[in-house]
Amino acid sequence: MGITIRRLPDTELEVMQAIWACESPAARTDINEILKDTHPMAPTTLLTVLARLSEKGFVQIQKEGRSARYIPLIARQDYLAQQSRSFVEKVCGGSLPAFAAALCDSGLTKEELTQLRELLERGVL
Repeated sequence: MGITIRRLPDTELEVMQAIWACESPAARTDINEILKDTHPMAPTTLLTVLARLSEKGFVQIQKEGRSARYIPLIARQDYLAQQSRSFVEKVCGGSLPAFAAALCDSGLTKEELTQLRELLERGVL
């Protein structure tokens, strides 16, 4: 991956997760519906976060009369890949054994680790 994708603060990441979960382009009401149970926020706060995401290049705002729709410009998978690489480099010093040890110490169950091993062996990841 040639470009660096900035890490988002938690609130912005929650909103991006909701956008990724919506059919694109997403309406503010659709995004709010996803967030309301786990991360409720006032409509003005949500609009502010959406504007920030637009400024950072994560979403495109498509005006439709008095309302707007939001289109993700960064794919969820690309964001996850970049942040995973950043974690390995910054936190684990680029060491895959250190990353693997951190993963094992993270609380993953044996079943989850087995599933990860199988995905790696099959070349799915």
